[in-house]
Amino acid sequence: MSQTVEQLQDLIAGPVLAPGDPGFDAETFTFNTTVNARPALVVGALDRHDVAAAVRFAAEKGFTVAVTSTGHGAVPGGMDGALVINTSRLKEISVDPQARTVRVGAGNRWAEVVQACAPFALMPPAGAAPSVGVTGYLLGGGLSPLGRAFGFAADHVHALELVTADGVHRRVDADTHKELFWALRGGGGGFGVVTAVEIGLFPVSTLYGGTVFFPGQQAADVLRAFRDWNDNRLPDEACGSLALQRLPDLPHLPEPLRGRFVVALRYAYPGDPAEGARLLAPLRAAADPILDTVGELPLTEFGAIHNDPAGPMPAWDRGDLLPALPDEAIDALLTAAGAQVADAPILVELRRLGGALARTPRHDNALSVRDAAYTLFVVDAPGAPSGSRLFTTMALWTRGAGLPTMRGEAPVATTPETAARLAEIKKTWDPAKLLR
Repeated sequence: MSQTVEQLQDLIAGPVLAPGDPGFDAETFTFNTTVNARPALVVGALDRHDVAAAVRFAAEKGFTVAVTSTGHGAVPGGMDGALVINTSRLKEISVDPQARTVRVGAGNRWAEVVQACAPFALMPPAGAAPSVGVTGYLLGGGLSPLGRAFGFAADHVHALELVTADGVHRRVDADTHKELFWALRGGGGGFGVVTAVEIGLFPVSTLYGGTVFFPGQQAADVLRAFRDWNDNRLPDEACGSLALQRLPDLPHLPEPLRGRFVVALRYAYPGDPAEGARLLAPLRAAADPILDTVGELPLTEFGAIHNDPAGPMPAWDRGDLLPALPDEAIDALLTAAGAQVADAPILVELRRLGGALARTPRHDNALSVRDAAYTLFVVDAPGAPSGSRLFTTMALWTRGAGLPTMRGEAPVATTPETAARLAEIKKTWDPAKLLR
């Protein structure tokens, strides 16, 4: 292997590492610590030329290629035996406030992009967690806390730059390589190694958002109020999700929440705070809150809406889609995850879809399932049976498939026509299945 490393290092400006080399584990970091990455080699690409050279070398030597950046999207076995290209060093952010676009390198995270756009009162379709990488999120569709207002993040990708399986760096947009452009936006990875993206931005000067925490014992009342609120012809700008959470007894949490089972109502409204408060009022009155953090937020504090974990952790997760949320589904959910369940999952989230998420964008993409009413997303401890048990309980009301960026162990929700089209595009651009 040392000879292979030397041969590749002659072609690459960044580091080339084999298992056991200092720094190897850092290059294959995964946010989910249960994922044990076992690649054959890792290339720390410094630029697109490194990416292209690594892809050509892999094809010549018989390796498959996997890609990592921030490690949030890593899956078990996804890097095993592969030549892994780490694109975390490919960082650049260039905002065009007149065009309302931003060019972003493959290694950037959403916190960095929002920080750059906020001075212009512009907001990208960022994910809930500031530490999530931009590229993988966009390739998988991207469900923002403001998704009902803006649509899927992939709907607003104007162009991508990537190295395809033939080792050529290309720019792909609505006018160039149209089929590949369609597939890359929501079709997941495996079509090329992205080096940069251009994304549309939205005029937002302030956010009205945060979380209202209710006692877990009042989950039934809050869930029904949440369902009725969503059924009441809300404007697209009113974005919300509801999470049943088992919170640890840790000092960094507010004292009223430590060690408690709570119902967390996450709310985001990209408009006038007074109107945002008026729309939220019926839900605030659904039960007696423990803590209410909803208020005006600077754009750079968008992570405070969901308060996702900032650091790596071991986790099992799975997502699914619900066409509706009838009383029977709410009862079943609480049977599997309510206050009386001693071993319930750590987090069970229902996020309202619809609005702009349900509309086909100007340039169609691979997100072919847009008619669901909710996503159901569950996080549990690795090896715990409660998460899988919950999906068995909910099987009458779910589709058995999730959104690309929130599917966990479930398959991706798609149509047979979309799946066939993606397979043909893969065959065209990567006939040897070099790219994972």
